[in-house]
Amino acid sequence: MTKLKRELGFLDVFCIASGAMISSGLFILPGLAYYKSGPSIVVAYLLAGILVLPSMLSKAELATAMPKSGGAYFFINRSMGAGFGTLAGISAWFSLAFKSAFALVGIGAFASLIFPGISIFQIKLIASAFCIAFMIINLIGAKHTGRLQVIMVMVLMAILVFYVIRGIPKVDNHNFDVFMKGNMKTLFMTAGMIFISYGGLTKVASVAEEVKNPSRTLPLGMIASFCTVTLFYVLVVFVTVGVLGDGLLLPGSKQYTLTPISDGAGVIMGSTGIIILSLAALLAFFSTANAGILAASRNPMAMSKDQLLPSFFGKVGKKHNTPHNSIIFTSLFMIAVIFLPIETLVKTASTMKILLFMFVNISVIIMRESGIQNYRPKFKTPLYPWGQIFAIVAYIFLIVEMGKGPLLITGVFILFGILWYWFYGRIRSNKESALLHIVQKVKAKELPTTSLEKELKEIIRERDSIQKDRFDNLIENSVVLDIKKSVTKEEFFNIISENVSTSINKKNRYFFNKLVEREMESSTVLTENLAIPHIIIEGEKKFNILLARCKEGIYFSEDAPKIQIVFVIYGTKDERNFHLQALAAIAQIVQDPSFEKKWLTAKNEEALRDIVLLGERRRK
Repeated sequence: MTKLKRELGFLDVFCIASGAMISSGLFILPGLAYYKSGPSIVVAYLLAGILVLPSMLSKAELATAMPKSGGAYFFINRSMGAGFGTLAGISAWFSLAFKSAFALVGIGAFASLIFPGISIFQIKLIASAFCIAFMIINLIGAKHTGRLQVIMVMVLMAILVFYVIRGIPKVDNHNFDVFMKGNMKTLFMTAGMIFISYGGLTKVASVAEEVKNPSRTLPLGMIASFCTVTLFYVLVVFVTVGVLGDGLLLPGSKQYTLTPISDGAGVIMGSTGIIILSLAALLAFFSTANAGILAASRNPMAMSKDQLLPSFFGKVGKKHNTPHNSIIFTSLFMIAVIFLPIETLVKTASTMKILLFMFVNISVIIMRESGIQNYRPKFKTPLYPWGQIFAIVAYIFLIVEMGKGPLLITGVFILFGILWYWFYGRIRSNKESALLHIVQKVKAKELPTTSLEKELKEIIRERDSIQKDRFDNLIENSVVLDIKKSVTKEEFFNIISENVSTSINKKNRYFFNKLVEREMESSTVLTENLAIPHIIIEGEKKFNILLARCKEGIYFSEDAPKIQIVFVIYGTKDERNFHLQALAAIAQIVQDPSFEKKWLTAKNEEALRDIVLLGERRRK
């Protein structure tokens, strides 16, 4: 299968995440939020940001450990199993598509400022046309999508900075006299409604497979985006409330304005301000729709790779290296959503997004507690597990507060996901999950497979751009011994001889004597826990390495009574140069402060092999 290209850098990640957030949550939602809570919506926006923070950090950790297309779907599938993965994939796909479709409708809604007589149907036709345009851009490639995103987000942020600077001097403090309408419960309910405004923050994890240096770029881009957008939300909403006050509500009715920022700009700068901020709103909707198609289309692609959806969705075009079928299908689905009643669907998307965030936090806990050796995130969320526990409890509360309608529709989608998995995915997908490893720990039994460890190993190689060299190839085919009892040096040498003599066409005694002679010349013990016996054997073009662990310890001498880590190197004279290279490679690997702990806690021989294969060292 053709692989996706790593073309997205830090600025692309920052702008995809930021552009996916600065949309209807800022340019439409403040009117509705003010109607619910009054001027305290400034606090509600900040509170919503605090609620999403644990999920952002959790997703950053998972994305640096598993930078693969599909984002939340991939993480949940590998941690909680294919059943939950199917639910996550469908929920993520639908919620992203709904949110992006709503942004496209927003484009049409703001077009009514230019053409006041435009009908709802015409607004939706305009939205559909833009959907097709963004679909074409996404088909060309993620690089072009990212470049367009950067331009739109940079211009958008420049306009918002201008709005805040011009607006702060015109803020009327009296508009904050009655700060809160309702009680604390109302405030939290408003924060829950605003919560989806931050939902786009983690969209970028869906395209992690197309990010350059994802271990560094993803967490930095997401954290920078979160801090920047949260600041914009608070400042822009503060200025808008301070300038408009009850002007956010339409006169003589219980309705609220759908163009709050443009209305605020009208007070600050007149008709010129309305035009400038309306253009900013359009840019925001453009960026959300663009990023939405980019991220949403990767969910069915990832599910197809795991055989939870037909292979049709996983095909990548050879010319542009994009999942063209998935992009087209997602875009057509969004067009269909555009012509449906939006409000309930948006609330449903919010409920699904909260459910997804809850699963993401559970995923981090499962991955950490599973003891999977090859789960190696470059970024780890702080305050684990308290941040995750706080988020899970808070999200359950928010889901309950979303109302019966969205809960019912979400329940229907969940039922559909369960049925789809049971009758289609269950009989095709055989991916192992971290949850099985936790079951193993509880039952103290060996798992029948280690497919997840192997998959994570390949992901790490791809993430860190590890190009296998001769040393890697040797380790992949080397003998690995896990000795269960304490032995003497001579007993250990006998065990080694029995395992390698056949491969060099020599008798056991020959190899045993070589090891004893080398040890008599000078000890090969390097530390109180590590020995590297290395010998020259007869012949030409022969070289190999044996790995051994003895938890109970090998008695080498009185000074080294309990050696637990051993690398045995043996080769012919003509391999002397590579002999030195292998010694240098081992020295670099064992210098890792966590190497000894990993070695002693590894589950089996293959886990020991992976520790060496994935160890940090310079490769030739």
